[in-house]
Amino acid sequence: MKKVLLIGAALFFLVGCNNKKGAFLETVETQNDVPTAVNKLITILKAEGLTYFETIDHAKNAKNVGLRLKPESVVVFGNPKIGTLLMQCNPSMGLDLPLRMLFSTNYEGKTTITYTNPEYWSLKHNIKDKKCLNIIQKVNIALQTLAQEAAKK
Repeated sequence: MKKVLLIGAALFFLVGCNNKKGAFLETVETQNDVPTAVNKLITILKAEGLTYFETIDHAKNAKNVGLRLKPESVVVFGNPKIGTLLMQCNPSMGLDLPLRMLFSTNYEGKTTITYTNPEYWSLKHNIKDKKCLNIIQKVNIALQTLAQEAAKK
């Protein structure tokens, strides 16, 4: 019996637990390269009437100081009306706004789009008001949609 339990425990730790519920970061894989996916997101943002602030090219910045980094960029964007409502829920929300998505390629050539799961904000910023939680849920759906659309070939 002990052997069965030990083998089961070992398999659990080797395989891991793939539970997405409660994850702080959400990641979407894309077949696009970083510049293509970034450009797709920017086009979508503008078409949807969202505010595009800037793109930070971490790889370019690394190159400027003599270092190498695989393609990695952050797109900063938002919706001032929704952002203001969230900051009214708790001013500390300003730490997580405007929104950001990270586009990166790992050493195996896999490109992903990563963003903070908005549901995490309710914990981080101690938000319990139902109206505010409803806004967070809508932002979560919007970010999922934006990442999936930017990831499409």
